[in-house]
Amino acid sequence: METALSQNETLRKKLFLVLDGNVMDADVEYMPHRIYSHFMGAVIILSLIPLAFRESTPELQLIEYGCVAIFIIDYLLRWATADHRFGNGMRSIMFYPLRPMAIIDMLSILPAFTAINDAFNLCRTTRLIRTVRLLKISRYSKEFELFIEVLREKSSVLLSVLMMAILYIVFTALIMFNLDSHFENFFQALYWSTTALTTVGYGDVCPHTDWGRLLSMVSSLVGVAIIALPSGIITASYLKALEKFHKIEEDEKH
Repeated sequence: METALSQNETLRKKLFLVLDGNVMDADVEYMPHRIYSHFMGAVIILSLIPLAFRESTPELQLIEYGCVAIFIIDYLLRWATADHRFGNGMRSIMFYPLRPMAIIDMLSILPAFTAINDAFNLCRTTRLIRTVRLLKISRYSKEFELFIEVLREKSSVLLSVLMMAILYIVFTALIMFNLDSHFENFFQALYWSTTALTTVGYGDVCPHTDWGRLLSMVSSLVGVAIIALPSGIITASYLKALEKFHKIEEDEKH
């Protein structure tokens, strides 16, 4: 009995190393994990191909269900080895479905079941829910994980910049809405303010008065400064983290 349990635990440990070899304490990356990561990345990209077509075909359905079958296996294996990644024994396995990446995995799987049973239509309000599969790539890319870590580390600063941008958008929208009568409703002014702040300026909604155009020019200039703030913060922090990451890799190799 003990031998069987030991063999089962050894098997789960090996599965864990294949699934999450990038978090194991080792001098070099576990090669089976690297191969598995590349394979899953290819499957994720492949699963998005049916979204590029409005009409479904047998070939596209084969791609869809084949990829979903792989996603299901991956989800179940990660669930079964959750205690090795997060610790806490059975508690980690019980609460694994509530973790953010587990929820993303489930959302990437559920839309496929609408073709099997109409009862699953509630899980697929739109085809676009399948695009959540693209988020799964973050699990198989160290650089992407590093980028997410940078965003998490600078979240308070980025949130402050976001709040400043939102306040400025609402402020200029209110001014424009009362300054230029060509804006039929406040949403149009809000839409214009957002495109002006981001310096996109589609031109479908624009001011027609001189004062309105002056405000539009000012808003675009301010937008350059506001948009540059998070870009600079993220770029500087990411390059610093990437340099540190590569230095650690070089040290491990030597």
